Amino acid sequence: MGNSDHPVAVEMRGITKRFPGVLANENVDFLVRVGEIHALLGENGAGKSTLMSALCGLYQPDEGEILIGSNDGKPKRVHVGSPRDAIELGIGMVYQHFKLVQSQKVSENIILGLKGTPFWLRMEEVNARILELAEQYQMPVDPDDFIWQLSVGEQQRVEILKLLYRGAEILILDEPTAVLTPQEAAKLGRTLRRMTDEGKAIVFISHKLDEVVAFSDRVTVLRDGRNVATVEIADTDKESLARLMVGRDVIFKVERSETEFGEVVISLDSISAENDRGLPGLRNVSMDIREREIFGVAGVAGNGQRELAEVITGIRQSTAGELKLLGEDMTNKDPLQFIKNGVAHVPGDRLGMGLAGNLPISDNIIMKAFRREPIARGPFLAYQAAVNLTEQIIDEFNVQTPSVDTPARNLSGGNQQKAILGREIISGKRLTGDIAPLLVTVYPTRGLDVGAIEAVRAALLDQRKDGAAILLISEDLEELMALSDRIAVFHGGEIMGIVEPAEVDIEQLGLMMAGERRES
Repeated sequence: MGNSDHPVAVEMRGITKRFPGVLANENVDFLVRVGEIHALLGENGAGKSTLMSALCGLYQPDEGEILIGSNDGKPKRVHVGSPRDAIELGIGMVYQHFKLVQSQKVSENIILGLKGTPFWLRMEEVNARILELAEQYQMPVDPDDFIWQLSVGEQQRVEILKLLYRGAEILILDEPTAVLTPQEAAKLGRTLRRMTDEGKAIVFISHKLDEVVAFSDRVTVLRDGRNVATVEIADTDKESLARLMVGRDVIFKVERSETEFGEVVISLDSISAENDRGLPGLRNVSMDIREREIFGVAGVAGNGQRELAEVITGIRQSTAGELKLLGEDMTNKDPLQFIKNGVAHVPGDRLGMGLAGNLPISDNIIMKAFRREPIARGPFLAYQAAVNLTEQIIDEFNVQTPSVDTPARNLSGGNQQKAILGREIISGKRLTGDIAPLLVTVYPTRGLDVGAIEAVRAALLDQRKDGAAILLISEDLEELMALSDRIAVFHGGEIMGIVEPAEVDIEQLGLMMAGERRES
């Protein structure tokens, strides 16, 4: 698979794309062959999304050309002026955040915006074709189901079927396994292989090096907007790929020391809460997290993790049960009360909730500290004190930013995450005079490159060593196994079991995530 005697599916030559003040792609060559899974790797800001956006017609490159394979074996130069041009050329992309209309059926989403759709549709013919494709690629869906009724894995199938229905021969998948259980991820790998066996070409964008090695035939690594290597997967390994990505050796082994747990920091007793649709989001959840403990939470997205984090930080009201923080009843207290008690919160949505993207990084850093000295001087803010705090966090957490006045949205994902983590840890210390007693982290390494992941994990382990209780909600089961002292697995808003990493393997966690109970 993917060897040099396979014809070219798509070739990008000398692609350069500039944005104001940023050279996103510089003279990038990228070639994908028919019948191969080609992984695209790189740190945040390395230029992967920009390159693929140029291939999908979302951006126009400033320099370079795109060629598509043809029946005579000679690739032909094409102009991809829009996403519609791309789909007509047989190129389609499944984005990390799905582009589905929740209130519509599967079949309606699949044909939405399809060129040449007649005014009067024969939906039975549409449904028959969807079912044919679903069976061909072993991706079962019901065309009459509404999107909101589907799991995240099923919604991803709809996105892939939407491209296949449109005749895509070159499929680009952006972080496709980020929201899947291990079993679903393995199944997706088999589906992709089935597609390449039929002559399709797959571009697989991922940060998960294990999956890149398991799924792909070849891999291209981008660094600082340039193609630093394209290698056969058989000729490389995880460590070499990480070194190509970040330009140095990366330590994959997490050294989590044994520790004596302390007092219970937060206690949940039979907590229930509703989700945003007014349906049960948490059902009768009981758990304790102690000093010097990382308490992991596993589960497919949408199974109560968000509601759990929001109840524990005062953002969401519970409908039943009791919540205590350091012995004090905090049930349904407002978020400010949690902040004053030193609860730190790293939300899952970096720019939507963690940062105000248009404000300078300094304003974002003082968001929790502005009510107290030295940032507050009576009714005024002390500008220099704000700058000093920002510079302290930039230095301690190695946040790469041109200045303290740079808007938060201009930082890479990894640097945004390090800034939030630094703010929460330092602000918690300032509010309590000691460590932040509880650190709630939601997907803290999601979408980050290996270098940033290494830094975030080290910061969490440092907080554990200093005595903090840490709630770690993550979609990365290997991360949970490496960092957590105990892991609660959620399904449908309930805890399927609380286990120690030494007692289970990733397969067993995956089964619990799918609804199999296990005695704690």
